[in-house]
Amino acid sequence: MRPTAAPPIGDAPTRDRVARSILENGPSTALDLASRLDLTPAAVRRHLDHLVEGGHVEAREQKVYGSRGRGRPAKVFALTDAGRDVFDQQYDDLAVQALRFLSETGGDEAVMEFARRRVAFVERDYAAVVAKDSSLTSAQALARVFTAEGYAASVRELPIGQQLCQQHCPVAHVAHEFPQLCEAETEAIGRVLGTHVQRLATIAHGDGVCTTCIPTSTTSASTQKEKA
Repeated sequence: MRPTAAPPIGDAPTRDRVARSILENGPSTALDLASRLDLTPAAVRRHLDHLVEGGHVEAREQKVYGSRGRGRPAKVFALTDAGRDVFDQQYDDLAVQALRFLSETGGDEAVMEFARRRVAFVERDYAAVVAKDSSLTSAQALARVFTAEGYAASVRELPIGQQLCQQHCPVAHVAHEFPQLCEAETEAIGRVLGTHVQRLATIAHGDGVCTTCIPTSTTSASTQKEKA
């Protein structure tokens, strides 16, 4: 049965579903959202128009990897900072004030030490995830670890390996002023993999998703566990 458009009354729950789907899956086209949410493309576009008008979602040109087909690429819709605020960042102001105080009294190194302690869950939980399912790649195991902490992480296949994609960042607004939070995450990922890694993009600096490339030589989670 073909899904029907959502009624004009009581749209808020469906609109929240659209926003949450973008949060959990990253920038999406109207067709992607329609498929995931079992709605018509017309219904999704109506909700997107409302979210864009409210400043919670913005339209972007879709990035195309490899050869581009005929026609213009479809637009993708990504959450704005205001859109992310709706979910779980009510305490950003308090966190920023606390880190400003820490920076003033203890310096940048104190902030970095705090950031490292905050991401101790990466190394702690990674071993448990791999022990439970040794068939996972390193990127897949890391995705589970970060998802459990609210990052809505997933894995994308690349010609040179895999890409860890964090569709949401619980500390994005704070990390915009204190990049040590992002740096500590990257360090923790590198320690788990036993190699230096580099972030390709971060939500804290305006990108739609945090991405980290995991080279083919480090994609086996069980191998990394044995090295550790």
